[in-house]
Amino acid sequence: MDDLTYCQRAGIYADEVLDEDIPACKFVKQSCERFINDLSREDIYLDLDVANKWCRLLETFPHVKGKWAAKNETLKLSPYQIFCTVNMFGWKNKETGLRRYREAYIEVPRKSGKTFWVAGVALGMMTWDGEYGAEVYCGATSERQALEVFTPARAICLRLPEFSDHFDIIIGRRNLAMIDKFSKFEPIIGNPGDGASPSCGIADEFHEHRTTDLVDTLVTGMGARDQPMMIYITTAGSTIGGPCYQKRSDVINILAGTVQDDTTFGIIYTIDEADEWDTIESQIKANPNYGISVNKEFLAAELEKAKRSPSKQVTYKTKYLNCWVGAKLAWMNMLAYQACQKNKLQLNYYSGQRCFIGIDLASKTDVASMSILFPPSESRRKWACFVNNYLPEDTVLYSGNTQYRAWHAGNHIITTPGNVLDYSFIEDDLKQLVSNHDVVEVIYDPFQATQFSTRMVGQGIEMIEYGATVKNFSEPMKELEALILKRDIMFTKCPVLMWMFGNVVAKLDKKDNIFPNRDNERSKIDGVVAIIMSLARTMHHQTNDLPAGYEMTVL
Repeated sequence: MDDLTYCQRAGIYADEVLDEDIPACKFVKQSCERFINDLSREDIYLDLDVANKWCRLLETFPHVKGKWAAKNETLKLSPYQIFCTVNMFGWKNKETGLRRYREAYIEVPRKSGKTFWVAGVALGMMTWDGEYGAEVYCGATSERQALEVFTPARAICLRLPEFSDHFDIIIGRRNLAMIDKFSKFEPIIGNPGDGASPSCGIADEFHEHRTTDLVDTLVTGMGARDQPMMIYITTAGSTIGGPCYQKRSDVINILAGTVQDDTTFGIIYTIDEADEWDTIESQIKANPNYGISVNKEFLAAELEKAKRSPSKQVTYKTKYLNCWVGAKLAWMNMLAYQACQKNKLQLNYYSGQRCFIGIDLASKTDVASMSILFPPSESRRKWACFVNNYLPEDTVLYSGNTQYRAWHAGNHIITTPGNVLDYSFIEDDLKQLVSNHDVVEVIYDPFQATQFSTRMVGQGIEMIEYGATVKNFSEPMKELEALILKRDIMFTKCPVLMWMFGNVVAKLDKKDNIFPNRDNERSKIDGVVAIIMSLARTMHHQTNDLPAGYEMTVL
C-alpha cells in the first residue's frame, strides 16, 4: 500500500470494514458507511491535498519512548489512525471552504496508540493548521493525565529540532509557544475558568471527567475561531451517568442516523452485544491496533487471567474490549437495560390499570424517588415502570453536580423550592396517581418516612412499611434482573434512572442473597431501590395480579 495516498488507504479501510475483511463492531461499520456515503454528497468534499498533508506531517514525528524510539523510528500511522485523520481534517464545506468537523469522539481500548497520535495532532493544530494565535489545550482531571498528551508533544519538539526551529517553538516545562505567531500549547486541569480562546481542545481519557465543566469552558471559548476542533479521546469507563457516556450516546445516535449532526466525527471500537467476551475474535474486533501497538501475547495472557478470576473480568472488558460495564462491581447488564428503554412510553397509557408504588425518601437534602410499577395483564405481557426523582432546588443549583442541572433542564428531575425536600410535592403526585390508576399498595422504607406515611394514611391511601433488609430485597432484586435480561419490562428513556442502575453494586453472600449497594457516596441508587420495593409487593400479590399462565422467574 506504500504507493497509495492516505486518502486512498482510508477508503480501502472503510471498504474492508464494510466487506467484513476487517472485523469491526457496528459503530465502526456505521462510521465507515458514513464516510463512503459522504463521498457522493454535493455540499461537502474531501480535500485530498489537506488530508494527505496532515497524515504526512504526523508521520514525520519521532517516537519518544519504547522500542520504536530506541530505533529512532517515526510514527507510522495504522489504518484506523489514517481513517480518523483523513476524516477529521479532510472534509470541507463547499460553500465556505472551512473544515466540516468541529468535534471528534474517538473511543479505543488501551494501548491503541491514541495518546502519541493525538500529541502529534496537537502540534499540528498549533503550528501547521494556519490559525494565527492558535491556542491548543489538553485538559484532564489530574496533572498526571493532563501531561499524558503534552509530555510526548514536548518530547517530539526536543527530538526534532528542525521542526522546532522551523516554527520557532520555545519549549517550556509546561508550555510550548510560538512567540511571533502568539500561538501556544498547554495542559490544563479541572475547571480552567473563562478567558481562553481555544482553536483546539483535547479531553484526554474523557471517561474520568465527572462533569462537563472543563469541556464547556473550552467549547464556549471557541466561538471566535473559524474552524476549531474539540477532540474527545478515551477508553471505556465505569460511570454510566457521566458526561463521557452521554457524549458516547450522542455519537451513537449520529452514527445510526437518528440525530443529524454534520459537525461531529465519531468512531467507537468495541464488541457487539451478541459477541462472546472471552475469545480471541473479540480481542481482534475491539482492538484496531491488534498486533501493531497492542501485543497479542499480552492480551492473551490478560484474557486467561480474566477467565480465572471474576474480579478481573470487569477491568478486562472495560480496558481491552472497550465495554462500558456500569459500576466497578456492576450488578446490572447495562446493554440489556438500555434495550428495555422505550422513547414513547407514557404514564397516561396506563390510566385505570393496577400498579404498585414504591417510595424511597432518603434524606431531605438528597434524592427521593417514586417508582410506579404496572404488572402484566391479560392484554399486555410486558411490565412497565416509571420513576419520578425529586431533589431540592438548591441541591441542583449549588451542589456542583452539573449533571443535576442538565437533567433538570431536560425534565428528568423534579425540584422543590429551597434547600430541603418539600414532601408535599411528592404527596400531591401520589394523590394524583391514586386518582388516575388502580393503586394496590404504596410501599415505603420507614427511614425518614413516618410522618409522610401518617399523612397519606389520613388521606385514605394504603401504606405498606417495607424495611431495607437483605431478606426483603434479595428475591425481588434477582427478579428485576431476570425481567431486564429477558426484555420483559419497559422503562422510559431517562438518563437519571440509567445512571442509578449503573451505580448499583451487589455481592452474593454465602446463602446467595444479594442487596443493592453503591460504590461511593456520590452515586445514587434511590430509583432502583424504589423499583425493587414495588416489585417485592407485586410478587407477594402475584396470584391475583398476573395473567393466567404467567410465571415469575427468579434467577
